[in-house]
Amino acid sequence: MSPTTLSLLATVDTPDIQDRTSFWRWDFAFEIFPQMLTSFLQVTLLVTAVGTLIAAVLGLIIAILQRVLPKPLSVLLTWIANFIRMTPIVVQLLILFYGFVWMDPLTIALIVYGVHYSTYMSEVYRAGIESVPRGQWEATTALSMAPGRTWRRVIIPQALRSTVPSLGNYAISMFKDTPFLISISLMEMVNTALEVGGFTYRYIEAITIAGVIFLVASYVTAILVNRLEKRLAYAH
Repeated sequence: MSPTTLSLLATVDTPDIQDRTSFWRWDFAFEIFPQMLTSFLQVTLLVTAVGTLIAAVLGLIIAILQRVLPKPLSVLLTWIANFIRMTPIVVQLLILFYGFVWMDPLTIALIVYGVHYSTYMSEVYRAGIESVPRGQWEATTALSMAPGRTWRRVIIPQALRSTVPSLGNYAISMFKDTPFLISISLMEMVNTALEVGGFTYRYIEAITIAGVIFLVASYVTAILVNRLEKRLAYAH
């Protein structure tokens, strides 16, 4: 068990037989909620936030390189990205966990989730880049704009406007994939809920709290993504 889970269980009394047969106990739910929220903030949210940042930046780099590299290198990069995307994320977690035993599980999680989802986001960026009208590319050529400035000032801003909703959806998908972290002994919120249930024989409260936290966080993220999309559309 993780230190967080051990500290949580130390504060929870083992229920008697009557407590085990009752469907829901509000006092028990309120008792474990702070520790469940701590588990969410320390692992689940951290992996999602940092993983999304890595995926968003790396995905954009992959999409640009696929377009500017010579064809043989572009094909190779595309093949590697497809291989990573089509391999289950739990398999990638286990390969790094057992192959790089000196690495911290949290570091492994950040690398795997960031790289794995960057391959999805690269496809979103690629579609956004291809949606930029051909006339925009021709205009930058006519103005003799440097390639770097063309990407920064013309192509990327226009591509981002159409990619924000999909990028947000992948961030939410990453958030919901964090329970796979149990495969590398990293206790995130859902697995903490299962350990609490196994210790106290009360699963309903712990799992329900985990589900509600997931729901609230996903809903808030969806609202923020929608507002960002509207702001970008208004700016356009």
